[in-house]
Amino acid sequence: MDYIKAFLVGGVICLIAQLLMDGTKFTPAHILVSFVTSGVILTAIGIYEPIIKFAGAGASVPLLGFGYSLAKGAAEGVDKSGIIGIFSGGITATAGGVAAAIFFGYIMAVIFNPKTKK
Repeated sequence: MDYIKAFLVGGVICLIAQLLMDGTKFTPAHILVSFVTSGVILTAIGIYEPIIKFAGAGASVPLLGFGYSLAKGAAEGVDKSGIIGIFSGGITATAGGVAAAIFFGYIMAVIFNPKTKK
């Protein structure tokens, strides 16, 4: 059942992104920033935590989950380090994911021949 919940919630998030790409003039960069910011806002008002508990990776892996991790890390950083934790907490919480994205993106660029869109 956990897989089904993750699939459904992750699918709805992807569906929303696809509808935004097809129905608006938003670029992928606009959608990326909107989703990360939405994840932070939804976490700040207490809506995204129950979604994470319900769907697990279906909610934590997409871009909304990155915003969730940033907000959660910043809150933990403030608890631990005070006001400077606002800046260091989010970075610390997401450093592993960012490092993995850079590393695997580089490996894929070496293996395959990336081209720019025309």
